[in-house]
Amino acid sequence: MNSRSDKASAEEKTDRGPRAIARHKEGAFYIPLASSHLEWRPRVLKQGDTFAVFDPYGDFLTYERGEEGLYFQDTRFLSHFLLRIGDVRALLLSSTIKHDNTVFTVDLTNPDFADVKNRNGLPRDTLHLCRSKILSDGGYYERVRIRNYGEERAVVPLQFTYDADFVDIFEVRGQRRGRRGENLAASLDERSVTLKYRGLDDVLRTTRIAFDPKPNSLTPTSANLTFHLEPGQQARMRIFVSCEIGSHTEPQSSPSKLIRRLHRARQELRMGAPQITTSNELFDKWLDRSLSDLYMLISETPFGPYPYAGIPWFSTPFGRDGLITALQSLWFDPSIARGVLGYLAATQSRMVDPKREAEPGKILHETRSGEMAALGEVPFGQYYGSVDATPLFVLLAGHYLYRTSDRAFIESIWPNIEAAVKWIDDYGDGDGDRFVEYQQQSPEGLSNQGCKDSADAVFHEDGVLAEGAIALAEVQGYVFAAKLAADRMAKLLGKEAVGATLARDAGRLQEQFDESFWLEDLGTYAIALDGEKRPCRVRTSNAGHAMFTGIGRRDRMTRLVAGLMHPTSFSGWGIRTLGTGEPRYNPMAYHNGSVWPHDNGLIALGLSHYGFKQEVLMLLQGLFDAAIFMDLFRLPELFCGFPHRPGEGPILYPVACAPQAWSSATALALLSACLGISFNMAGRQIRLDRPTLPPFLDEVEVCNLSFAGATVDLLFRRHNEDVAVNVTRRDGDLEVVAIS
Repeated sequence: MNSRSDKASAEEKTDRGPRAIARHKEGAFYIPLASSHLEWRPRVLKQGDTFAVFDPYGDFLTYERGEEGLYFQDTRFLSHFLLRIGDVRALLLSSTIKHDNTVFTVDLTNPDFADVKNRNGLPRDTLHLCRSKILSDGGYYERVRIRNYGEERAVVPLQFTYDADFVDIFEVRGQRRGRRGENLAASLDERSVTLKYRGLDDVLRTTRIAFDPKPNSLTPTSANLTFHLEPGQQARMRIFVSCEIGSHTEPQSSPSKLIRRLHRARQELRMGAPQITTSNELFDKWLDRSLSDLYMLISETPFGPYPYAGIPWFSTPFGRDGLITALQSLWFDPSIARGVLGYLAATQSRMVDPKREAEPGKILHETRSGEMAALGEVPFGQYYGSVDATPLFVLLAGHYLYRTSDRAFIESIWPNIEAAVKWIDDYGDGDGDRFVEYQQQSPEGLSNQGCKDSADAVFHEDGVLAEGAIALAEVQGYVFAAKLAADRMAKLLGKEAVGATLARDAGRLQEQFDESFWLEDLGTYAIALDGEKRPCRVRTSNAGHAMFTGIGRRDRMTRLVAGLMHPTSFSGWGIRTLGTGEPRYNPMAYHNGSVWPHDNGLIALGLSHYGFKQEVLMLLQGLFDAAIFMDLFRLPELFCGFPHRPGEGPILYPVACAPQAWSSATALALLSACLGISFNMAGRQIRLDRPTLPPFLDEVEVCNLSFAGATVDLLFRRHNEDVAVNVTRRDGDLEVVAIS
């Protein structure tokens, strides 16, 4: 699902140490497994191009878990950071992330000390240490508060050890380099240490760690501070870490001001979005966590807000991820879609470059800014190896216009839309058969270039991998919907002749798709056609996207849905990527049997479109149940496809990103599918098509839902299987139409 330059074959297991790597025979990268997230509970913060992965103590211990650290622009600037009391680690009481993901707080206490600085010892639980951690873009703040709850004076020796390995994110994920740049000598003053690295790209990267108050002793690897606390007395200290590329970064004025600024920034991002409350407290917690994660992952770009794909491996713009995240959240917050469209229009390819899989009009797959990308050691500095991002770009543009009536913006990117449509017809359909195909151009890139980009994800019924130019089922649906969207946009912009051609092309594609992809004996659509136009006869979740895009024939849908909701495909938590009876099925595989939340979100929107509301409720129930078992109510990128067992939670996939943008947006897609929300620009209407709610939701209230310059508050109240809709507030000229 997640189109990743490096995730292909993530399910393959080898003997791995923390830095081990294996290359798939196809040449695509994968993420090696050093430890499972079940063995620890990572705590994540992100701000702009900076993110951090902490252990529950608030430390970085990469020798235990290789992905921990502080990262800035695809480089790890702090790989080790450990707090000790004397020479032992403190005891963990609790650690939690603030609900809006701005502050990570850790509460610690001391173990038993037989002797502290030649005194009579310090009983366990005498000291309380509270660590508060905040990120800025390019920096990291920590406040430490120490309080003595004992009855005697305490001498508290704190030791911080640290290191910066300055490795590229691809190295963290396992890729080995023949040579690296030079670690330069550290520089010290009385309060700070600066660690330095000059890369092979001739860029100086530095990590500056400053302490307040000044340490008793300071070396390139450690700082020691001693506090003398009377009974009931407390002391405070601050640490600032700056990630610097080529120039010095001044510390923020204070952590308090930084926290207030971050709060304001997050509030401003969500300012125009509705507020949703329900009758179920646990559902509200899942929704709140999903929204907090979604807005944490959004970074401001010169072209607007863009949701970075996921942490730790994909904290950067990905075309497909951003587009699908924006589609899922469009009804809720169209500003995300505007930012995604603006960014991808600005980075659209204008040339042919086989190494980067770039062609004129093609939409970006992934961009990277680290040392390895700059040197061309990986092709992902600006990489275009995805077949579906381009039609999804056109599709999102059309839906954005229907949602917002923002004609001026669509006019501004219309040349990009035209270029994308031209790529679909020319480069995308190289053999002229109306189907858009892909074939790997660069041996360093992805062999599979759809959602399921593992090298073994597209195969025939005997398990043999598909070869040649591959036409994926869901991609044809995206092209169909994109051309219909371009048709409507063209007509609104007064380009009727262009629109007529697009609509005609879409109709022909729909007919040809059904003829070539429908498998009558299996009751589903083939995952793909191979280079010889032979269908890959396996049951996969890809077929569900035919409903999302509307390319599927309505008379096929009952059989298709029955197959998707059958226990061989529906695990009880969600629809698997691959059915249990198919070759290569493995519930622990990355794309061949796992459950992806966003995949289910798109399928739910398709089910709603074709009127399968009870099946929508089944998906909502399954993923909500899964979220309850997840740490922080956070749905990860994917989880294993084992069947639902009563009283047990889903089985986690060990290297899944969490948070992940399109997983965070899945709750919004599922809620939209239940309520049947759509927007009619011409009639100034919000339409609610057969709204329904699951048994665990008696009420849903959506306040401040805006459209066409007006705003409404809506209350949905369930009565057995029926749902009543009340407009509790209306501000402006807007009609709400409920269709039963």
